[in-house]
Amino acid sequence: MLKVFRLGRVEYPDGLLLQAQMARARRAGTTPDVLLLLEHPPTVTLGRGAHAANVLASPQQLASQGVGVYETDRGGDVTYHGPGQLVGYPVLDLAGARADVRAYVRSVEEGLIRALSTFGLRAGRLPRWPGVWLGEEGADARKIAAIGVHIARWVTTHGFALNVAPPLEDFELIVPCGIEEAGVTSMARELKALPDANAVQTGLAQAYGEVWESDVEEAEPFLQTVSVAITREAPGRMEVLLLLRTAERGGFWQLVTGRREPEETAAAAAAREVYEETGCPLRVRSLGYRHAFALGEASPPLVAEEEAFAATWEGTSPVRLGPEHAGFAWVSVPEALRRLPFPGLRRAVERATSVPGTPAWR
Repeated sequence: MLKVFRLGRVEYPDGLLLQAQMARARRAGTTPDVLLLLEHPPTVTLGRGAHAANVLASPQQLASQGVGVYETDRGGDVTYHGPGQLVGYPVLDLAGARADVRAYVRSVEEGLIRALSTFGLRAGRLPRWPGVWLGEEGADARKIAAIGVHIARWVTTHGFALNVAPPLEDFELIVPCGIEEAGVTSMARELKALPDANAVQTGLAQAYGEVWESDVEEAEPFLQTVSVAITREAPGRMEVLLLLRTAERGGFWQLVTGRREPEETAAAAAAREVYEETGCPLRVRSLGYRHAFALGEASPPLVAEEEAFAATWEGTSPVRLGPEHAGFAWVSVPEALRRLPFPGLRRAVERATSVPGTPAWR
């Protein structure tokens, strides 16, 4: 069986953690083979064979554009991930008859090639360069998907990145996969139309089911959660309300967070959690940000989808904590970003305290 998760946006560190937890579950036999389909925020990654010179942008330029940089244990050189690109992370157990690294890499390529053919795109391999390409080797070659895998004890992580409709100018930050002689392309450019994202994911799921000779099962619905970044104006700065979880519940700082009840809208859940955790009824507003992550240490991991909101503290009302929290603090934005342990909560603070159009909104 191949279990397919359609995760939407995933912060890159959350993606690494989710893969690691899925890999542990696969080795333990608590999950079947898994395919994670998702999108990362703007991110440059360096594989085991990466050359620093292939990152063309300076650290200052990357930071100003809100682009994260991460070293990874996958194979390959430098790659870019961002909105409009569909990333696939297969977590498969290759032990036994499938224990062939080269055959596995070719199977990842084959799934992409078959899925692209259903959209009328004739993709293939080029002997000289890794990945999936359109056109012939030389000036006509255009890379549409990058591949970089990691295999440990015959369980796979990392995988592929298919350019569905990303802004191709973002790839000018790097030399993609260290290949200077050829460019990149996308499905949108080649088709001269914006592909349907769900159709692309369905095509990939079906293609990999065929290639890996597996029945495809869509993952169960996510656990739905909300977060709320509460801010207030203080002399000379904006402040963010952080809540300290009790020691029994982890002892870390967080925003207002909680689960959605059945049939409850995200906005209603956010407003309810604000009142329950602070004692103050506040009007919440959506930050237009949803992301998925692994919640806790269960095996297999419990995948949650969280929607972020913001609220403004009104008046001088005291904070009245609920039973889950041992304390609270009003802190500056930089201090909030330093204390919050999870990327999604930091992203929510960035959005709640930034102006649309700045890098935090990418």
